[in-house]
Amino acid sequence: MAATPKKPRIFPLRRWLQQAAVAVIHRQGERGTELLFIQRAHKPGDPWSGDMAFPGGRRQPEDPDNHATAIRETWEETGLDLHRQAIPGPQLSDQLTRSHRNNAPMIVTPWLFQWHGDTHFHFSHEVAAALWIPLRHFTDPEHRQTIPWQRRNVTLNMPCYYYEEKPVWGLTLRMIDDLLARHVLG
Repeated sequence: MAATPKKPRIFPLRRWLQQAAVAVIHRQGERGTELLFIQRAHKPGDPWSGDMAFPGGRRQPEDPDNHATAIRETWEETGLDLHRQAIPGPQLSDQLTRSHRNNAPMIVTPWLFQWHGDTHFHFSHEVAAALWIPLRHFTDPEHRQTIPWQRRNVTLNMPCYYYEEKPVWGLTLRMIDDLLARHVLG
């Protein structure tokens, strides 16, 4: 009997908090189910400079909802058209974080998309690279490691996965853990 997917965790106070959305894009590739990750461009002063992430960003006033934010941001960052070349899937759990601009609480909503197009990327200045990582990489406990994270005078060892020497950690890792717990991908 198949596991019943959990309902996404949605924060009731979302309309009073800053909002952002990301696209969790998956496809069937030669290595089974694969997830698309971008590597953020290196920028001085950016706390996520060079990090691996899902494409996405801050909701703008012209965005009718967070789903539209994920689609627009993916287009702007990668040139991938989720309207024409992907099948929209469910919303995953909202993730509470802090804005790096003003340290205010922010809700990030991940949306699942199944990719069916070619991957001809046109990166914005915010993106250095993109790669497809097999989902099974994140299901192997031997790949789960730690990465040192320093804040002021404190260093913590945070959980992560390394793929080709690139760490996937933090908010993105929380989204992956939520995705795996839901059993919505094969």
